Amino acid sequence: MQNEEFLSTRKLVLLALLSAIVIVLQLIGTFIRFGPFSISLVLMPIVVGAALIGIVAGFWLGLVFGLVVLISGDANIFLAINPTGTLIVVTLKGIFAGVCAAVVYKYLNRINKIAGAITAAIVCPIVNTGVFAGGALLFFSETLKEWSMAEGFADTVTFLFVGMIGFNVIFEVGLNIILCPVIIRLVEYGRALESK
Repeated sequence: MQNEEFLSTRKLVLLALLSAIVIVLQLIGTFIRFGPFSISLVLMPIVVGAALIGIVAGFWLGLVFGLVVLISGDANIFLAINPTGTLIVVTLKGIFAGVCAAVVYKYLNRINKIAGAITAAIVCPIVNTGVFAGGALLFFSETLKEWSMAEGFADTVTFLFVGMIGFNVIFEVGLNIILCPVIIRLVEYGRALESK
């Protein structure tokens, strides 16, 4: 019983530490932009938390990410148009990214640790961007249509993926792939601490 309580305390401390890292990285990331949106530097700690702690951590860290995006003003352009839609999209994109990374890691880790970490690191930014794109089309289609016409794009979807989020998702996936060895080492280190 005492060992289980210790592990639970250890996981809570790790979750708190990763939450703080998510907050700091998101605030730093607001200053790094490719196009109209800042990049998400927070996806690596979300993947690490999802891998080490599980789905609940993926959910929590994704929620923290979404809330910081809202509080930092990074979503203000959409808040002015549709506050409810913005709240839904911004929180769900983070939550789904964290949960999907946890699920992918959980199942692929059984087959191969490296494949689990790499796939989770790739899935996290893709899900984050995919939920954003779907939510943007659902809640902001008229605005996107106006913006795409003003920028000279033939259609809204092309504008969304090329003009708004294309470089961001490429950068985020690339960054996570580059940092995969770090993710794998952190997960291995965390697993080693758990077994002690």
